[in-house]
Amino acid sequence: MKYDIIIIGAGVIGTSIAYNLIPYDVSVLLLDKNNDVAMGSTRANSAIVHAGFDPKPGTLMAKLNVEGCALYEELCKNLSVPYKRCGSVVLAFSDEEKELLGELLDRGNKNGVPDLKILNQEELRKLEPCVSEEALAALYAPSAGIVSPWELCLAQAEVFVRNGGTFIGESEVTGISKNEQGSSSKFTVTTNNGAFDAGTVIMACGLRSDKVHGFVAEPDFKIVPTRGEYFLLDKCEASKANTVIFQCPNKDGKGILVSPTVHGNLICGPTAEVLTGDPEDTATTAKMLAVVKEKAMKSVKNISWRDNIRNFSGVRANTNIDDFIIREIPDNKGIFEAAGIKSPGLASSPAIGRYMVGLLKEGGVSLPEKSGGYDMTRKTVHFRYMSNEERAQLVSKDPAYGRIVCRCEGVTEGEIRDAINSPIPPKSLDAVKRRAGTGMGRCQGGFCGPRIVQMLLAKQGEDSSPLSILQDGTGSNLFTSRDEEVNV
Repeated sequence: MKYDIIIIGAGVIGTSIAYNLIPYDVSVLLLDKNNDVAMGSTRANSAIVHAGFDPKPGTLMAKLNVEGCALYEELCKNLSVPYKRCGSVVLAFSDEEKELLGELLDRGNKNGVPDLKILNQEELRKLEPCVSEEALAALYAPSAGIVSPWELCLAQAEVFVRNGGTFIGESEVTGISKNEQGSSSKFTVTTNNGAFDAGTVIMACGLRSDKVHGFVAEPDFKIVPTRGEYFLLDKCEASKANTVIFQCPNKDGKGILVSPTVHGNLICGPTAEVLTGDPEDTATTAKMLAVVKEKAMKSVKNISWRDNIRNFSGVRANTNIDDFIIREIPDNKGIFEAAGIKSPGLASSPAIGRYMVGLLKEGGVSLPEKSGGYDMTRKTVHFRYMSNEERAQLVSKDPAYGRIVCRCEGVTEGEIRDAINSPIPPKSLDAVKRRAGTGMGRCQGGFCGPRIVQMLLAKQGEDSSPLSILQDGTGSNLFTSRDEEVNV
C-alpha cells in the first residue's frame, strides 16, 4: 500500500506528529511493532510536564520543553485528557545545593520559564507541609504539571484515525529501502506484517531509534537504554505531595521524585540503571526499589509504604548526545527522525509534533491544507470526575453509565463500552485499562477483570474464545486451556 507519509513508532512523539499532520491533505500511516499505541516508554514514566529549567540554554531540548509545557493545558482540554498544572519544587539540603538552585533559576530564566522563584524554608513548608524539615530551600516552578501520558498518546492517535489516518500495529520494521528514480513512492518500509510505500518516512522509534536509523545510514548516535523503577501508592497517600517534589539533579538525571498523579495517587521514583542486556527489560528489583524508598524519604519522611499498590519500571531512550535529535537525516532526503527523546520528552511532545511539521515543510515535503473540515478535539466520559448532577443527566440518557464495573476507580460499564468501541479498539485487558482507567486501583483488576473479559468476548462475537483474550502484548494470553463445563 502507498502513503504520502509513514510514521514509525506510536508513542507520544509519533502520535503527536500524526496529530499535527491532521490539517494537511496527505495520507499518513502510523506503524508500531506492538498491538497498541503507547506501549513503550510512554506508558511507564513519571508523567511529569517539566517546566523547562533543567535543559541547557540554547539546546533544542530547552526550546521545545518550554514551548511544549505552555501547550499542555489547551491540548489536554481539547482531547479530554486528565492534566493538572500543580507546579514543582526542587529541594536543597545544603548550602552547596542552595547555590545549585540559583544556577537552575538562572538557566530557567534564560530558557523562558515563567514565574520561577526560590522559596525559603518557611515558604516551602506552607506549600508542602509534609516535606522534610531538613530541606533548607527550594526552586518553585508553578508552570510544571502532571498528565496521563498514555491517555494523551491514545487521544492523539484516536483523533488522527478519526480524521482519516491509518494505524497498523504488530508491524515491526525490518528494513527501509529507497526505490528507483521515477517510482511513484520514494521509499519502501518493510515489516513482519508486509511492506508499505511512502514518499516521506518519519522515524520516532524510541529505544530502537539507532537500529532503525541503521536501515538507511550508519548511526551517529547511540541509544543508552536506562531503566527507572517506581512505587505507585494508594490514594490515601496523595496528600503527601501537592506539587512535584524533586531533589537537586545529579549525573544520573533529575533523581528520585515524589509526586501526585492526575488519578489521585502518589508516585515515587525513578532509579536510573543502564541496561546491558535486553534494552526493553521492564523488570523490577528489590535492590532498586530499596533505593527509591531511601531517597524518596529524604524528601518526604512519613510515606506509608504499606499502601503501595503497584511497582513498575520503564526504560527511557537516553543517548550519548545531550540534546534531542530531530532532523532530516543527512544525505537521506525525505527521511526524518525524532531520536533520543529522553526527559523532558513527554513535556516537549506537543512542541515536537509541531516542530517536525515545520521540518517537513523546510525539507520540501508537499503539505497542502485540507479543503474540507476536520476536528482535532475529542470528548470522552470520565464518570468519576463528574458532579452528581452531571452523572444523573448522563445516566438518564444511558443507564450503562450508572453501572459501576471497576469499584476501586469508579469506572462504569458505559465507559468500558466506549473504550472497546474506540477508533483504535483495544486488543487486551490492559488496553482497556489505558483507555478507561479500569484495574488501576487497590485490587489491580481483581474485581473488574472478569467482567471486562466478558465484554471483550461479546464484542468479538459468538465464535470468540476466552483463549484469545490477552493481558497486554501479543502472547500474553490470560487463559491457556479450557476445562470442561461441569454441572454442580
